[in-house]
Amino acid sequence: MALSPSSSPHPIQIHKLPQFTYIDALRWMPHLSTFTRHILLATYDSDTSTPSLQTLTFSPSRVAPSLTPQASVTAPSRITSLRISPSPLTPSKPIVAAAAFSGSVIFYSADLVNGSLNLAFSVPEKGFHLGPVSGIDLNENGSECVSVGEDGRVNLVSLSAKSGFRRVFDSNGLVSYSSVRWASPVEFVTGAFGFGLHWWDQRKAGGPVALFKDNWTGGTASGIVHAIDIHPSRKHTCLAGGSSGTLFAWDIRWPKQPVVLSGVGVGDAPANSLVESDIWEVQYDNYTHSSKIINSSSSRILPAMICSEDGILGVIEQGRDLQFGVGINSHLNEAISLTDGGRH
Repeated sequence: MALSPSSSPHPIQIHKLPQFTYIDALRWMPHLSTFTRHILLATYDSDTSTPSLQTLTFSPSRVAPSLTPQASVTAPSRITSLRISPSPLTPSKPIVAAAAFSGSVIFYSADLVNGSLNLAFSVPEKGFHLGPVSGIDLNENGSECVSVGEDGRVNLVSLSAKSGFRRVFDSNGLVSYSSVRWASPVEFVTGAFGFGLHWWDQRKAGGPVALFKDNWTGGTASGIVHAIDIHPSRKHTCLAGGSSGTLFAWDIRWPKQPVVLSGVGVGDAPANSLVESDIWEVQYDNYTHSSKIINSSSSRILPAMICSEDGILGVIEQGRDLQFGVGINSHLNEAISLTDGGRH
C-alpha cells in the first residue's frame, strides 16, 4: 500500500531488499559518492544466535537498486542503539557508536574506501550501566557520546580519551531513561518512561535544568519515549515519538504544555492518533517545504518523518493528516535516516 498526495508529480516507489537476519537498527553512512551510498546495519542471526554490525554498499536505481555486503564484525550482544558521526579529519572513516544489550558501548572506525569496520575501543560493562543501554547519541563532531539506561544512569564518554566515562546523573532507579539526543555541544535531552523529557546542561551540575513531567496527559495514557530529534535551527524545540502512536513537540520556552501531533489528547481534547502502534523513530523532514511553514513564526512545528511498529513510514505536519504514508505491512524498528536535506 502506498499513499501519496494527488498534487505529488512522482508516485512513491517501494523497493524491497530482503535480508535474512533480524535488523535491530540501521543508519545511512556519510555521503562520499554520487553513485553509491553506504548503509550500516545492526543484525541478529537467530539460527546461530549471532549479533553483528555490517556495512553495505547501496547502488541506487529506479528499476532495481541493490545492496552489496562490504564488512561485518560480531557484536558482544544485540545492538540497542546505533549512531554515526563524520570524522573531522578523515571523512571516509566515520565514527560508529553501538550500544549493546549487555550494557556496553563499542566504538568503531568505518573505512568506506577499503570496506572495513575497525574496533577503536569499548566502554566496559562493569559500573557503566546496570543492564542494557537504552540509548546513545554522538555529538556533532564525534568527540563525546552520551548514554542512558533504564537504571536511571546518564553517562558521558570522551572519544579522545578512549577509556572510562563520567557519570552525569544517577537516579538510583527512580527514573528510567529510554532515549537521548544532543541539542548543542553542552546540552542534551533524555526521554523517560511516562512520556517524560529532561533537558540537561553540562554547565549546570546537579540534574536536569528543565523537566517535562510524566503527568501531562492527566493520567489518560502512559508510555515510553522511543526517539527524540532536535532541529539545528530550532534547538529550543524537540520532537518525541513513543508508545501508542504518540508524537509531540516540547518547547523549553513554554515547558508546561506540549504540542501533540499524534496520539493522546490533553485535557478535554480528543485523541488524534494518526498512527496506532509505537513510533520507533522520528526525524524532522528537511525535504518537505511548505510556504505556511516558511512564512510562519518559529512556534509552528516543522514537518516530522516517523516510522512505526506496524510498518508505517510517513510525514506528519501540524494541523494536517498523515502525508506521504507508506504501509510496508511488516514490523519496523528503525527505518528512517535523512542526510543531505533529502529523503531516502
